[in-house]
Amino acid sequence: MGQFSEFVGNHLFLFSLLLSILMLLVWNFYGDVLSGVKLLLPDDVTRLINREDAQVIDIRSQKEFEGGHIIDAIHINVDDLGNQLDKLKKFKDKGVIFCCASGSISIKEVRKLMNEGFEKAYCLKGGILSWQTANLPLTKGSK
Repeated sequence: MGQFSEFVGNHLFLFSLLLSILMLLVWNFYGDVLSGVKLLLPDDVTRLINREDAQVIDIRSQKEFEGGHIIDAIHINVDDLGNQLDKLKKFKDKGVIFCCASGSISIKEVRKLMNEGFEKAYCLKGGILSWQTANLPLTKGSK
């Protein structure tokens, strides 16, 4: 134990860097769980859509949405989301599933929605990329 404390004393910068990297790794693996956002895999999303009639909200850009989106998804630009809460309230009991390109933006938006009282707010883990990786269908055009 004496050697360990001597090492830490001699290499304080390296030891603090090691601790920082370890904390970032833990946050990367468990941060989503700790934030309270319910992340769904593509199979879980299809199950929720089919069984509970949940609504998918695509918050990517209009161009990305028209290039391919989940069937029956509603497009709402992420910048307009605050103004569209009334539109989303009709899906409050059924559930809303947010998706973006990779899942990182939708997590933040689901957190905001949960603060507005939405208990059934979910996020597609990995976004549309995970949907495509699972070989699930996309439709093109605008809705």
